[in-house]
Amino acid sequence: MRDEFGEIGSSDVSGKLLFSEHHLSHAASAFFPSPFQRAAVLTLDGVGEWTTSSVALGHGSSLEILNEIHFPHSLGLLYSAFTYYTGFKVNSGEYKLMGLAPYGEPKFVNLIREHLIDIKPDGSFRLNMDYFDYCTGLTMTNERFDRLFGGPPRSPEALLTQREMDLAASVQSMTEEVIVKMGRSIAAETKERNLCLAGGVALNCVANGKLLRDGCFDDIWVQPAAGDAGGALGAALSVYHLYKKQPRAMPTSGDSMAGSYLGPEFGQADIENRLRAAGARFRVVDEPGLLEECATALVDSKALGWFQGRMEFGPRALGARSILGDARSPQMQSVLNLKIKYRESFRPFAPAVLAEDVSEWFEVDRPSPYMLMVADVQKSHRRQPTQAENELFGIEKLKVPRSDIPAVTHVDYSARVQTVHRETNPLFYGLISRFKQQTGCSVIVNTSFNIRGEPIVHKPEDAFRCFMGSEIDVLAVGRCVLRKEDQDLALRIDYRDAVADD
Repeated sequence: MRDEFGEIGSSDVSGKLLFSEHHLSHAASAFFPSPFQRAAVLTLDGVGEWTTSSVALGHGSSLEILNEIHFPHSLGLLYSAFTYYTGFKVNSGEYKLMGLAPYGEPKFVNLIREHLIDIKPDGSFRLNMDYFDYCTGLTMTNERFDRLFGGPPRSPEALLTQREMDLAASVQSMTEEVIVKMGRSIAAETKERNLCLAGGVALNCVANGKLLRDGCFDDIWVQPAAGDAGGALGAALSVYHLYKKQPRAMPTSGDSMAGSYLGPEFGQADIENRLRAAGARFRVVDEPGLLEECATALVDSKALGWFQGRMEFGPRALGARSILGDARSPQMQSVLNLKIKYRESFRPFAPAVLAEDVSEWFEVDRPSPYMLMVADVQKSHRRQPTQAENELFGIEKLKVPRSDIPAVTHVDYSARVQTVHRETNPLFYGLISRFKQQTGCSVIVNTSFNIRGEPIVHKPEDAFRCFMGSEIDVLAVGRCVLRKEDQDLALRIDYRDAVADD
């Protein structure tokens, strides 16, 4: 490390560096930007230094770690072990496992409980390392794990079977059990009514929703960059408040994350120059014209690329670098997955809904601006399957429309809700409002602006390249509107056979 600093002209680092422990950084990233003056803080991930889980207490500008669970006993690594075993990539495929879980039944829960994990009443746990290989080997699980679940791990890209779906449902169920038990114990011991969450496991929005509905806390706030990316924010905040002893300014409303729109943005003139250099053909419109044209494209079942303002900080596209669609369309989920994202058909999409309308569409009564809470679609908007449809199993369930907004309704009637607020993203709010004026529906599909295996687009030319390499119909970058039929066909890119595994 000293040599690396020497390359930038600062080899003497004594007295110049401060180190924040991994889980303290997670806890700081969760508590200090939260809307709470005081709260309990729970962090859960794979491992950081030797800690895998921690409980802290935050009050004003103070934050104190109370308890920890140490490696190798890790809820995050348990989930990653099943991610590996079901054929997905560790550290990126966990969200696939979560999305696959509703297609299965938790048939392996008893096996997991009897052989893999000992869960105490307070949610603390120990793993049976006889079944895992991540401490000393090159894989997450071993042959004893294989024998327990009846065969070797699924090969990546091999056909998904009911077995993988049931495994996903089982480990998801166990994860939810641990988190809810932890939450109840933390609430009882600390007497706090609010909870903050961070760490990679806090991106499990299904478990977050279960914990919220359990009612052991009045409110829960999750750091939108809950994974290790948020550690940079937490390290800075921990130094500012805990080392420098600087006071904490509470926000007048909401949290201090500014909607998590903390990334780079591009001016209109710069956007136009970059698009011209990339060979794009576009029209420049004013803001009312932009909203009208884009809302009409959504009504016409077009897939819309939306590149506006400051980029999101964290793994979720929140209406700044997004691909959007009509949530009312029964075909939109499969179109976005197979023809635009080039990924597995079962992967769910999130609804973006006007904040004031969230309870009209979903069984939730509070903001969810970061897509980190799952709630069920309101019963009044559900469609009951026929007897024949109820007899379908596995991925076949995907063919059944389950609500008035089928493109964002998972097979168990759940949805990963994003509430859109005028205060933090007025343009995105305006687009959904214009869509509501035309349709009476204030819910649209929102997914990240990228294809499988690539990062979310960063620059206008990235957006144009993704537009030309997928079946996105319309692209809005700043006040520039691009339609696929107007583009130079020589600039088309065929991504279908070139996408990387994610």
